[in-house]
Amino acid sequence: MNTARPAASGLSVQQVLLCGAMIVTLSMGIRHGFGFWLQPIITERGWTRETFSFAIAVQNLAWGAAGPIAGMLADRFGSWKVLIAGGLAYALGLLAMSVASSPLTFTLGAGVLIGIAQSGSTYAVIYGVLGRTVSPEKRSWAFGVAAAAGSFGQFVMIPLETWLISHLGWQTALFLLAGTALLIVPLALGIRERQAVGPAAGHQSIGQALREAFGYRSFQLLMLGYFVCGFQVVFIGVHLPSYLKDHGLGIEVSTGALMLIGLFNIFGTYAAGSLGQRLPKRYLLSAIYGLRAVAIATFITVPLTPLSVYVFAAVIGFLWLSTVPPTNAVVAQIFGAQHLSMLGGFVFFSHQIGSFLGVWLGGKLYDATGSYDVVWVLAIALGVMAMLANLPVREAPIDRSAPGAQPA
Repeated sequence: MNTARPAASGLSVQQVLLCGAMIVTLSMGIRHGFGFWLQPIITERGWTRETFSFAIAVQNLAWGAAGPIAGMLADRFGSWKVLIAGGLAYALGLLAMSVASSPLTFTLGAGVLIGIAQSGSTYAVIYGVLGRTVSPEKRSWAFGVAAAAGSFGQFVMIPLETWLISHLGWQTALFLLAGTALLIVPLALGIRERQAVGPAAGHQSIGQALREAFGYRSFQLLMLGYFVCGFQVVFIGVHLPSYLKDHGLGIEVSTGALMLIGLFNIFGTYAAGSLGQRLPKRYLLSAIYGLRAVAIATFITVPLTPLSVYVFAAVIGFLWLSTVPPTNAVVAQIFGAQHLSMLGGFVFFSHQIGSFLGVWLGGKLYDATGSYDVVWVLAIALGVMAMLANLPVREAPIDRSAPGAQPA
């Protein structure tokens, strides 16, 4: 029977949580403010919303596509090396985003390069170290702490980014964020594992792990749910400021809304991680997706006022990344920790396909119809689908003791 015990990393839980949380705070905090660059960049460059949206959509797709590769490298050679490369690429991508003068170069910088950087500096890589350091009984909680750090980054970085744009200009703001991204490099050294994490950590090859996971129905359902998560949160995160501006609400309402999302996300992700220790994670995930659908449906039907925006932001914020701890905890619970970064990367790739469609369709359908109504309805329908998809997920570890045993 697969007992899912962690492989010793040679690090203390406190050290991994502290450094990992700070890295996620920086990486996720920076990216959550990209929606505030939409208006100033397209105004100065003379681009459409679809141009900007497509670049951010490519960013999410590149992040997802590079995620499994970053996970494989982290599992094989050590997460800290991948994190250093991710931090350096993040800084270069932000610099490229600031100087790009054509849609192509903007997409290459803001899209491809930053997307690859995020694959090596966010959850999947950090969770690999946590999986090898934290006992199974505390994994969901630890994943919740790391996810909450990303939410804290959003809460802190959004007002900072809006202040930098308004006082120093959008290009200078990107230069300063590039310098901030470099802080990931020294923090990565704090989670340098002192024991081998490659083949010596177990007997299952990468090919065997992939065949096992993709042949397992629950893994497929988790990927489907994560697709919906990506569609919803990235559409809202990028297009909400413009949606509110279109309806006559000022930048202060958008800033306050995204800050509230970040603030309540801290509590939501921590609560999801803690509840995942005591409740079936499949039911927890189903409840999160169902409540998201209800929250979005309510938001687009009630009169749009600053108060309704703030209430929606608080509710959706509590549900924002609360899917992350239970989803990754289920993956670790089923398959163990040896290939956790890689498998988490594949699950996240599905998330980023959804992110690509959410942010790109937001701009595409807005330019075509003059409103975001169709995308809001899609977000609701997908939430219901994800709610139903997570119910049959099986959380028990795979039994590898019987020769030739196949996952169900």
